[in-house]
Amino acid sequence: MKPFSTADSRRLVIKVGSSLLIDEQGELNRGWLEGLAHDIAELHAQQKDLLVVSSGAIAIGSKVIGINKRRASLSELQAAAAAGQVQLAHAWSEALAKHDIQTAQILLTPEDTENRRRFLNARGTLGRLLEHRVVPIINENDTVTTEEIRYGDNDRLAARVAQLVMADGLLLLSDVDGLYRTDPTKDTSAEHIPEVRTIDDDIVGMAGETRSDIGTGGMATKVQAARIATHAGCATIIASGQIERPISALANGARHTVFIAEGTPAAVRKQWLVGVMKTRGRLMIDQGAAGALQNGKSLLPVGVVAANGSFQRGDVVTICDDAGKEIGRGLVEYDQSDAAKVAGSRSEGIEDKLGYRGATVMIHRDNLVVFD
Repeated sequence: MKPFSTADSRRLVIKVGSSLLIDEQGELNRGWLEGLAHDIAELHAQQKDLLVVSSGAIAIGSKVIGINKRRASLSELQAAAAAGQVQLAHAWSEALAKHDIQTAQILLTPEDTENRRRFLNARGTLGRLLEHRVVPIINENDTVTTEEIRYGDNDRLAARVAQLVMADGLLLLSDVDGLYRTDPTKDTSAEHIPEVRTIDDDIVGMAGETRSDIGTGGMATKVQAARIATHAGCATIIASGQIERPISALANGARHTVFIAEGTPAAVRKQWLVGVMKTRGRLMIDQGAAGALQNGKSLLPVGVVAANGSFQRGDVVTICDDAGKEIGRGLVEYDQSDAAKVAGSRSEGIEDKLGYRGATVMIHRDNLVVFD
């Protein structure tokens, strides 16, 4: 099997560590950022969906407000994050604007990926941005999170984002060029591991702690991130960003470690749907809709005859044909009461039925499995 590369991704999440963005004086490394922006522009021109998870706000803000990040209180760190996030977002916007790429700022907390309704809202926002070819610049919302309710590092945040948007590729750029059997800073003969197919106890044991004075993540968090992402069908690459044009360097054979995904994001989602023990409701559909589902289409409200049960948006529901036979299941875009209101409606009639502009699909094909 050919090793996975960023060129294979249709939807790629790129995580950038603080130690890459911030120089030794605590200033933004604009020259390096412009080089990465050039790489991103090349991928963008290939019609790939791109999302950037960028560290650096606290490091930048610490200098702005004049604090020592390592000895600061939580409130001081939150203030630094607020001050630094403005400059960080502007720097990304400015760098990508030179390539006619629009950006948007997204700040997330763990609840945005763990709470179902907030998960759906975050996924919807990111999905619309990607549809409009906008590159989201994502960071943890450090201005409001505390130690008890935070990701703690952007490696795991990036993995959650990849899971959120069903990305098929996650690139973790940092100050290391992959996983080694022993710490390469202590053992010059340490063996580099180019590919990992199973993240077992041996792999976890090889991960060390952070060596950076700027960032919070180490190899351990990168391996944890790879585990989250690969379980969601997203291949993960750990590579060094301490070179100019790091994504171009990867394409030219720069050293890295790739963690092979367990299937594709869509296949993993469908496998999970098949295994759900209890669904929350049932959608009865007509023959036309049943045929469309067999051809890989989404389920539209116009094809729904009835919506029964007690389900909310994001719940798993059963899909039945006009004879009452279960032909599939999926994650529904409406709660039961609204699903019943729009059943049988064409897209242009949904707003009249609900009083607001609802989803144009009842169940999107990415969140749908059809039984043979």
